[in-house]
Amino acid sequence: MSTTRTTSRRAAVGRVGIVTALAAAAVLAAAGVASAHVTVHPDSYAKGATDGVLTFRVPNEEDNASTTKIQVYLPTDHPVLGVLVTPQDGWTAKVTTSKLKTPVKTDDGTITDAVSEITWTGGKIGPGQYQDFNVAFGQLPDDTGQLTFKTLQTYSDGKVVRWIEEPQGGEEPENPAPVLKLTAKGGEEAPSASKSATGSAAAPASSSSDSTARGLGVAGLVVGVLGLAAAAFAVVRTRSPRS
Repeated sequence: MSTTRTTSRRAAVGRVGIVTALAAAAVLAAAGVASAHVTVHPDSYAKGATDGVLTFRVPNEEDNASTTKIQVYLPTDHPVLGVLVTPQDGWTAKVTTSKLKTPVKTDDGTITDAVSEITWTGGKIGPGQYQDFNVAFGQLPDDTGQLTFKTLQTYSDGKVVRWIEEPQGGEEPENPAPVLKLTAKGGEEAPSASKSATGSAAAPASSSSDSTARGLGVAGLVVGVLGLAAAAFAVVRTRSPRS
């Protein structure tokens, strides 16, 4: 084999490697952007569950601004009862209650008011960071299949991101709202309050993060296979005799 043909083969394989690396980087970048939204953890509880904790995870997706305000809206058509906010270092929580159109009857009496909004201010989530906000509840509703917590995220430069969209046709919207699925009673329940996230920036990854990781794994395998196929094709071409 001549030096010219050997050099040509190495150049072709090198170009394929560069293209494959760039494609993989693009897949990773796209997946990272898609997963950078406000979420609730755990992502499911049993209908009517009592004495639990919901953790709202807020990542900062801006490069040059900090998150300075978070507003989480709780549904009042299917209210969450007995809401309590965990103190958060550097943040001040304001809890707003509203009259219920349909009062809720419980063993302790009839509930006519419920928390409709929680606003955290005074703190800061810097670029590349996230913060967990814990909310304890006394009881979840048992007459719906999911709860949607529309959320507004305000940045230090005045930008407001509205995480208020609900999935349509099984596809995730551009600005999805945090959604808590409510499973049938007696089914698998989410972790109790003692097993929920602690609210620190080092909290363990969520189930949605696991799904993202699995998606990235599959994407990586696809990119790898395409890269190997392209490399093999390039080698075969360089071995072909000149016309």
